[in-house]
Amino acid sequence: MDRRRRRARALGLAIAFTGAATALATDSRPPLQALSWVPPTADPVRVFATQPTECLKVPADPAAARSVEIGRAAFRTPLLLGGQAARAGLSCESCHRAGRGNPDFQFRGASGEPGTADVTLSLFSSRRGNGVHDPRPIPDLSGPRSALKITAGDLPAFIRGLVVEEFDGREPPGAVLQGLADYVRALDPAACPATPSELMSPGRLLDDARRAVAAAEAALSAGERPTAVLMIAAARARLFLIDERYVGQPAEIARLRGADRTLQDLQAAVREGRAGAARGLARWRVDSRRLEDRLVVAQGLSLFDPARLRQATNRRLPRKTS
Repeated sequence: MDRRRRRARALGLAIAFTGAATALATDSRPPLQALSWVPPTADPVRVFATQPTECLKVPADPAAARSVEIGRAAFRTPLLLGGQAARAGLSCESCHRAGRGNPDFQFRGASGEPGTADVTLSLFSSRRGNGVHDPRPIPDLSGPRSALKITAGDLPAFIRGLVVEEFDGREPPGAVLQGLADYVRALDPAACPATPSELMSPGRLLDDARRAVAAAEAALSAGERPTAVLMIAAARARLFLIDERYVGQPAEIARLRGADRTLQDLQAAVREGRAGAARGLARWRVDSRRLEDRLVVAQGLSLFDPARLRQATNRRLPRKTS
């Protein structure tokens, strides 16, 4: 069994939910999954050593803020979309990094120039596929509202159409659909930080995971078990993004996969309505702080380090000719 196959089977993170373990097991897999949907000429260090900062204006009302957190987590998990997109590992965030745009997105067969996507592609949609290759520019969801084609009031229906019809996903729970609409509404150009990008790090991704788990706890408290299950999937998806960067570090990978197994068990407990799931989720958030400390210590040996990322992805860059 080759290294990538062992890695895929043991990982059991978000991609396992969507049936994409086979894709992770192939020899052609790049070091980072997202390299599959950027041009081979793109500089991986420029694209993946940093990420855009988020232009999020969190509502003051606690209930509205909880809804935004549900949407934020769902936005970041492939499980939301379902179908071929989820099997490829695509989420809303793949096209809209940190809720913005993605000028480097180029998915084979679904894009034209980088930064475009065909939203009526038969590969992804059995309902909206039109048999015509007509990619369009990916909009910046945090840009001026006048540049977006949909009004705020129409967002829930519009987003449902994207998930269910454009990507053949399952019907989202009502709280998730409302959360996605509230999250997109909360993306505001006026809330953009002064710095347009930040370093990608295990701490950033683990913070996303903790926020998703906290959203799961809130959903569980409200009796929204399907929403809580999806929130845990979102947390596991962030663990996957960390795991793939700790190549050759068995101790850190073992810790990450142990954290994922705990979430997997808690996910099953939530799905089955077993007692103690909420306490387990709260405990996981506390334990994740210790995990983060260990990962930060080993970060310099991971693909979060730009030099190591460059070395691991050098073979993707085109050779210069004299």
